[in-house]
Amino acid sequence: MDKKRIPLELLLMFSVFVIATCGLFYELVAGALASYLLGDSVKQFSFIIGVYLFSMGVGSYFAKFIKGNLIDKFIEIEILVGIIGGISSVILFTLFNALAHFESVLYLFVFFTGTLVGVEIPLLMNILKDRIGFKDLVSNVFAFDYVGALLASILFPLVLIPNLGIVKTPLFFGLINISIAIFLCFYLKKELSSPLSLRVKSIGAFLLLLGLFIFSDRILSYSEERLYGENVVYTKSSPYQRIVLTRNNREFRLYLNNNLQFSSTDEYRYHEALVHPVMSMAKNISNVLILGGGDGFAVREVLKYKDVKNITLVDLDGEMTNFFKTNETMRKLNDGSLSNTKVNVINKDAYVWAKEGTKKFNVIIVDFPDPSNYSLGKLYSLQFYKELERLATTDTKIVVQTTSPYFAPKSFWCIEKTLHQIFPFTSAYHAYVPSFGEWGFSMASFEPINNKVYRRIPNLRFYDYNFSQLSYFSKDMKINNVEVNRLDNQILVRYFDEEWGKVQ
Repeated sequence: MDKKRIPLELLLMFSVFVIATCGLFYELVAGALASYLLGDSVKQFSFIIGVYLFSMGVGSYFAKFIKGNLIDKFIEIEILVGIIGGISSVILFTLFNALAHFESVLYLFVFFTGTLVGVEIPLLMNILKDRIGFKDLVSNVFAFDYVGALLASILFPLVLIPNLGIVKTPLFFGLINISIAIFLCFYLKKELSSPLSLRVKSIGAFLLLLGLFIFSDRILSYSEERLYGENVVYTKSSPYQRIVLTRNNREFRLYLNNNLQFSSTDEYRYHEALVHPVMSMAKNISNVLILGGGDGFAVREVLKYKDVKNITLVDLDGEMTNFFKTNETMRKLNDGSLSNTKVNVINKDAYVWAKEGTKKFNVIIVDFPDPSNYSLGKLYSLQFYKELERLATTDTKIVVQTTSPYFAPKSFWCIEKTLHQIFPFTSAYHAYVPSFGEWGFSMASFEPINNKVYRRIPNLRFYDYNFSQLSYFSKDMKINNVEVNRLDNQILVRYFDEEWGKVQ
């Protein structure tokens, strides 16, 4: 009997480690999935962490009511955690476009997973209380628990999401959960009251998750085709975002975290409006900085000017720039711009890069995604524009994409006002892009923006160098009384969420 107690104690302690690791993975997957599908990563992660911790407390409370063979109960709960946590992404991706109250289902999965994980730790402590002294028991259980949580938090963004993706990751850890249950069923058969029943349940659950794991790519493709209503031709989960490229009979469309970034039929209108006004009005265009714009389209437009000597492109996501640099279809769309010898691609957080930068640029083009969450909102903040100020000369021209002045006027004029706090001369303008509607930009400089054109590119498809026409705003696109966007208030993200929430 003594020989069996030591392996059981060690085995159950290892189970604590697995439980903590898998449980946190399920929580992180739910947060990432909510960010991909619903946006506003800070809010989604905050809510999910809160619900998960609360549900663990609920599980811990109800653990005291569990009676009978506690090892049997522990194995059954391990099986349930593996199934519910494992299938969460598959079910949620499949249901996203079909349910009006998708968030309720999401938080229901989080609640049930957290409750079951919350039951497991007290249950294990009850199993081990007669085998290990209380002091050592508590110390060991929580030590294994916290180490497992640390491992999960490191592996999730660096290894698992980039390699397995958002659907396979929870299935993989569901298989690990259930593998522990299977092992316990066979190894502790004399300790169990119904070993055969538990073996059937655990092996059946394992086969279910294994089948879903094998066919997960097909399931995800089916779900995303339903979500986007188009043929999905490329998908990639990077540490920062879900990249999806779709194709129909007339166009390619790129989505980042479920938000449309461009359509190949009309992206030229956006990028010509973004690039050519500032390039034509800048006195010198030798050195150009592009922040964002990992698709290479802004670079393509800048390269049309022979006077350009160097282009520095700073984009956070290496998966994004690599795809648009190496994929033949995307290279045709951006004219192979990212492979041009004049272009230096840097994959780094633009805020960090700007703080560390010392080089001056003649033109700065800021082409970030919309400020739909706080990590993006910082790139439209007063503090970020102060960093851009250090990279500019007295005659540098800067342009920033500023979301839609029609659908989100508060957001648009908030960015304009924030930019104007740093640069004494700004000029807001907009262009119609069919896939997005009216879209806005703002030019900034230390010198007056007098619309003087120093150079022209022939045969542009949209921009005709009539900048004053783009600078006219009708009454329904004008708004006053907006605040400056600072890091400590991030009012822009709240404006954006409020305005675009009414449109979607």
